[in-house]
Amino acid sequence: MARGRVTREDWTMEALRALARGGVAAVAVDVLAGELGITRGSFYWHFKDREALLVAAVEFWEQRATADLITRLASLDDPEDKLREGFRVALGAEVVPGLEPALVAHADHPVVGPVLTRVIERRIAFLADLYAELGLTPAVARRQAVFAYAAYLGWADLRRAAASVVPEVAAEGPRGRAALKHLIDQLSAVR
Repeated sequence: MARGRVTREDWTMEALRALARGGVAAVAVDVLAGELGITRGSFYWHFKDREALLVAAVEFWEQRATADLITRLASLDDPEDKLREGFRVALGAEVVPGLEPALVAHADHPVVGPVLTRVIERRIAFLADLYAELGLTPAVARRQAVFAYAAYLGWADLRRAAASVVPEVAAEGPRGRAALKHLIDQLSAVR
């Protein structure tokens, strides 16, 4: 991936890919520089130290995978359409395969933990609001949101750990598309 100029976002995305592959310990500046095809010196143009990179990476994930998605979904009028589109994006093809389970596995890390907590709180609150808009009481809407989020995490974990055993979790192919549609139908149905 050698380039004339490597941006802060390039470093951040490479850190997220490393985190997905091997956890927080895999976010090593020398290794990332090698993956980017550049020298380590470029790193210091963008970050003070490794922890600053880790903070930037998880906050970038928070912004793109939660805040930006919620903003995008706000343009839809129908809460069921918001649910379906949100699930389609969240459960579909991953930008960084295996990232969500890797972050959850590092929930006790002092950098990852607070960001992960904010993301989970925001996502569940957003889902609960949508379920309430669809007519569920606040308590039932909250339970449904927690159930939906647990299903999402389980789906992501299966994709990371057992895709060869459970090919339905693949985002592509007729089997994967059918399973994804079924899951979205189940999570979007409010009785």
